[in-house]
Amino acid sequence: MIRLLLADDENLIRSGLAALLDLEDDLEVVAQARTGSEAVATARMHRPDVAVLDLQMPDLDGIAVAEALAQELPGCACVIVTSHGRPGHLKRALAAGVRGFLPKTVSAHVLADVVRSVHAGGRYVDPQLAADAISGGDNPLTAREADVLELAADGAPVDAIARTASLSAGTARNYLSAAVTKLGAANRHDAVRIARDRGWIA
Repeated sequence: MIRLLLADDENLIRSGLAALLDLEDDLEVVAQARTGSEAVATARMHRPDVAVLDLQMPDLDGIAVAEALAQELPGCACVIVTSHGRPGHLKRALAAGVRGFLPKTVSAHVLADVVRSVHAGGRYVDPQLAADAISGGDNPLTAREADVLELAADGAPVDAIARTASLSAGTARNYLSAAVTKLGAANRHDAVRIARDRGWIA
C-alpha cells in the first residue's frame, strides 16, 4: 500500500482528490493539509511514501515543502500539481528534488499512475509543461536579485527592502536596477510582473 499526503488550500479539490485516490486498491490517503507548514508537520507525523503538493499554498509553496521533506523525510517522493505551470516553477521544483510535476487538469487516474511511478523511483513531468520550460529560457537573475525583487513585489520602499534583506539602501537599489535591466522591464513593478509570469519569483 502506498501511503499519501495531500496538501492543497482548496478544501473541495483536496477532499475530492482524496476520495478519488482512495478508490485505488494500492493507494491510501493517510493525511491531508491546507497550508505548506501544515503539510511539513503532518508529513513528520504520518511519514507518507508520497506527498502530492499544490504549488501555491499559504505560507510555504509546494516547492518549499518539497525542499523541507527532502531534508527530513528523504524516503518521501514529492509530486507537485499546479494550475500555474510556469517555466521557472518546473526548474525550481526539479532542483528541489521533486519527482513529479503536472497540471491540475490531469485525471485522477493519471495522477494515480504518476504516484505509483515516483514511488517506484521514476520521474514524471507533464510534456507540455516541459516544452514550455525549455522554450522559456533560463532565469537571468542571480539568487540575490530574485530575493530583492520579490521583496519589492508589494511596493515596499527601498529602505524597507534593504532592512529586510540586511543590505544597504544603495546595494538594494543596485540589485533592483540590475533585475530591471536583465528583464528588459520598464521599472521594478514591471520586472516583478515579468519574473512572476515566468515563475522566477513566487
